[in-house]
Amino acid sequence: MSTQLAALPQLSPVQLGWSTEERVVARAHLVGERLILKTLETTEALSTNPLVVRAGESGCAVLLRYGVVVVFHLNAIEETGYLASLQPFVKEPLPETVFEELLLAFQPAAKERLERNTLWLKDSSAERLQIVAEALAKSVVLDFYEQKVLDLFTQIKPFTTAIQNPHERPPKERELLCYIGGTLLIQQKMLGIVEVGDKPDPIWDFPDLNRLYLRLEDEYELRERLLILEQKLALISRSVETALGILQQGSSHRVEWYIVILIVVEILLSVYELWLQ
Repeated sequence: MSTQLAALPQLSPVQLGWSTEERVVARAHLVGERLILKTLETTEALSTNPLVVRAGESGCAVLLRYGVVVVFHLNAIEETGYLASLQPFVKEPLPETVFEELLLAFQPAAKERLERNTLWLKDSSAERLQIVAEALAKSVVLDFYEQKVLDLFTQIKPFTTAIQNPHERPPKERELLCYIGGTLLIQQKMLGIVEVGDKPDPIWDFPDLNRLYLRLEDEYELRERLLILEQKLALISRSVETALGILQQGSSHRVEWYIVILIVVEILLSVYELWLQ
């Protein structure tokens, strides 16, 4: 892949114009299931894939379709107002936004690195901010679904306990099917929509940003967390499917007993009729 990236033509980066003396706060907000960007893409964009637009007096925002807004250089009032203005474009908004933040510093000669929660960048180009936004966005989405999976483990614990203890209330088939559907939806979101394991699109046009993204990917342990999340989801699926199989097996045994009882009753009635004759 590195050979392919190196062969791509270099484009001119779009600069935000922030000085090297400024410290810029980047904050990623998971606001909902999806962001509808068709209307927003018609506004003046600094860059696309993902969409970068100006926000506040001197800041900007990176908008990602999978429900994450990453704002840069906005004060508290500007940030609150900007997020509120996006509400009409948020599909299935969350009751409370999940966020993660990072402090950015700029130095042309700096080695791009994350040091004590401060990310040093060579410049404030829109393309570099896109890379930072992608890493932060994927991290905040992982945070959200890591908590979701933890809640799922708590919810399915009574089911696994019921398998060992016959006195516990067995789960209902509808409940088990709901949990299977929940795990499938999380897997679809993580792999099919967010694409946590894929590289951001700007790297194809600016291959020198590949090293920056790999460093951020390593710092936030994106691949490792995705792997652990997939393993936990697989374990939940197996646990629920096992409980569902045992439940269905128990149901089939009851049906068999009902059939046997009906046959016995029919035989007894036939014998009784013969005895009366």
